[in-house]
Amino acid sequence: MSQLRLDPLTGRWVVVSTGRMSRPEAFLPPTLPVQADHSRPCPFCPGSEDIGPVLEAGADAGSWQVKVVPNRYPAFEGEEPMVVNHRGPLFTEAPASGLHEVLVLSPDHQAGWGRLSERQTRLVMAAIRDRVVAHSQRPGLRYTQVIVNAGREAGASLEHPHAQLLALPFVPRELADEQAGFARFAGGCLMCAAVQAEVDAHHRMVYLDDHVAIFCPFWSGVPFEMMVVPQEHLAHLSDSPQADLDAVGNALRIAISHLRNHVGEVAYNLVFHSAPYRANGQFHWHVHVLPKLTTLAGFELGTGVLINIVPPEEAAQALRSSLAAA
Repeated sequence: MSQLRLDPLTGRWVVVSTGRMSRPEAFLPPTLPVQADHSRPCPFCPGSEDIGPVLEAGADAGSWQVKVVPNRYPAFEGEEPMVVNHRGPLFTEAPASGLHEVLVLSPDHQAGWGRLSERQTRLVMAAIRDRVVAHSQRPGLRYTQVIVNAGREAGASLEHPHAQLLALPFVPRELADEQAGFARFAGGCLMCAAVQAEVDAHHRMVYLDDHVAIFCPFWSGVPFEMMVVPQEHLAHLSDSPQADLDAVGNALRIAISHLRNHVGEVAYNLVFHSAPYRANGQFHWHVHVLPKLTTLAGFELGTGVLINIVPPEEAAQALRSSLAAA
């Protein structure tokens, strides 16, 4: 039996279709190696001499623990103002100015977010905060997108665990849709209401403490999708107290480690959503955890409607069981 569920953040429908779980090989096979060629040294491991200028670093006893460097192959770069140029009625362009940085999560080549220590996640979250603050002070920039692509299927091109920070001269569509979702919601903060509703319902809640909540949203578009939400209502990640940043970093570690315990090594994306730098409207920053267990096929690509073959209620129960067994 399939069911349509509305995502109030974006206004888009998703399909929860339990019956499609019975198809042969419904899930992708275990994640593929990211790099085929291991003959060259890893540019992110300690001792690399060609990683580029260090923009941010956390050190311990003289050795770095986290490091932020410019992306060698940036999607956004330069300081040219975003001036739109119309080349006739159909062709509109603007310079892709901005910043594109890489945050190396740890000196350890195998330490993805799910294997970081609590101390290490604290350093990572502090580095993210500091870079977002630095970006917000650059003229012409409006928003920083923080992402983690873990695994080949999630878009990673290097094995060494890292995040990317892209400072943009515009607010991207996904963020604008979420801002509109918050503005439409008549009951105060949409995300505060979602957390409270999930606490009351309980069956989609994965983890909860005084600072942070992890739940599989009612409108999950992919199997085992989770949201990590700080309990304190703040629009901007950069305004969060250190205790909340620590709690979110640790919650991501919990979410990913128990996802791995339940489904095995799986590629995933982490997508941080914070309000644009100078936005004053209703928003509540949060992180999307998006496992890559299925493939977007023609229907999803042609319609923008996701089909989720694992109901979030079942996903949350399985993840809670993994948490209890750990």
